[in-house]
Amino acid sequence: MAQHCKDLIAWQKAMDLVVEIYRTTDQFPKREVYSLTDQMRRAAVSIPSNIAEGQSHYCKREFTHLLRPSPGSLAELETQVRISLRLNYLPQDEADALLQRTDELGRILSGLIHSLKDKA
Repeated sequence: MAQHCKDLIAWQKAMDLVVEIYRTTDQFPKREVYSLTDQMRRAAVSIPSNIAEGQSHYCKREFTHLLRPSPGSLAELETQVRISLRLNYLPQDEADALLQRTDELGRILSGLIHSLKDKA
């Protein structure tokens, strides 16, 4: 197991996604600050936070348990990106790029969770 969450590709990709979500939502209408913008940011931030918390326990079973909410947060974020696209807050190319990142991170998280379950 990695010595620190910073060593995990899942954490690195999740951190990159957080930065991109913050940059993207900065462009949203100000009326969305306490609704869609806030929800998207919270969902994005929870993913690397759960990875970091789980990895800090140094126990594969506990790590797996704490990783479980991450795919749900990722699915929530994906839905919110799609909502943003439908509301014309995002151009198609930006939404596609974010959706590609969420898809990639979802596969990485799934692999991480399965590898931990197999070793536990």
